[in-house]
Amino acid sequence: MVFDFLQPIDAGLAEFIAGGSAQALGHKTDFHTDGHFPDLETAAIAVIGVLDNRGSFDKKEHHIHLNYIRKEFYSLFPGNWDKTVADLGNIPAGESQQDTYFALKSIVAELVKASVLPIVIGGSQDLSYALYRAYDKLEQMVNFVAIDSKFDFGSQEDELSATSYLTRMILDEPNNLFNYSNLGYQTYYNSQEEIDLVEKLYFDAFRLGEVSGNPAIAEPVFRDADIVSVDMTAVKSSDSGNIVKFIPNGFDGKEICTLARYAGISDKVTSLGIFNHDDSRQEAALIAQVMWYFIEGVHYRSNEYPFGSKENYIKYIVPAEDEELIFYKSDKTDRWWIEVPYSLNFNNKLKRNTLLPCNHQDYLAATDGEYPERLWKAQRKNII
Repeated sequence: MVFDFLQPIDAGLAEFIAGGSAQALGHKTDFHTDGHFPDLETAAIAVIGVLDNRGSFDKKEHHIHLNYIRKEFYSLFPGNWDKTVADLGNIPAGESQQDTYFALKSIVAELVKASVLPIVIGGSQDLSYALYRAYDKLEQMVNFVAIDSKFDFGSQEDELSATSYLTRMILDEPNNLFNYSNLGYQTYYNSQEEIDLVEKLYFDAFRLGEVSGNPAIAEPVFRDADIVSVDMTAVKSSDSGNIVKFIPNGFDGKEICTLARYAGISDKVTSLGIFNHDDSRQEAALIAQVMWYFIEGVHYRSNEYPFGSKENYIKYIVPAEDEELIFYKSDKTDRWWIEVPYSLNFNNKLKRNTLLPCNHQDYLAATDGEYPERLWKAQRKNII
């Protein structure tokens, strides 16, 4: 059984949680402890720790226990939530990184198939590759969103690591990656070659200034995502408390929590990973709140995906030079979609993507004669 890879939470941590407020999350969560494993038939969200950061950018192995994060998180009070959260414990570091990837991939695949949403708190961000590989058996193309200051490309010869995992996603078979989106990249951390490659592959990338100035532009990106990976080094040190690696610029605490909530609200997101933290008490407080806002978002999902009956949507037709652009606006949430012309959507795996999330600004731009960039990129990916 794949869940045999998991170790229960520490006895000392269990004792700390038990001594907390009866109204706190710790008393409303089903924990993997010695002698008890959570009931996954009743769980909607599962927290998993991964005690492996051998793919870290500094190439140093550090002790990871994740107890700081759990203590902070389970001391918080839930909102008006009705979904059961289960903490499945930890995946220990395997004899090799591949062993760890296999365990995480297998567990996440089982959870996603069972409609349980995993929140993975781990070491290095190369674990995102294992999240991606968990979708291999689901026979679908995958949209991957990274909140990150870097693109994490590497050369084909590089070992899989936190700074090269994206290259392996693109090149390794089976190739199920339809789209990669980056939120918050900082230009001086990325070579021009990498920036050009993102453009060439028709991926989406938003600079830190674009997103921090207007976080709402990220909402349609999350609405089309399957996996969200958060690199905590995308948050500036003054807000994260990361004193191991000083980060002068990045998202602030409010912005990263806003993005987490957008990710949670997305009906399509089925896994979240939070990586590259320094395992400190200071940063644990912010990570706990990121997790809280994500779960809060999950509770406010509108179940508009997959796009079903169009009765609750207002249809807008915008004449374009060679075609009509068709937009839909939800009466329920005021969110927008644009229709991808079916003639270009001939890949069987992509039939579910006939409607592309967008925002009101995309509609207004179209009425002014501007062709929506996200639609253009989606069409290019279908053609090549």
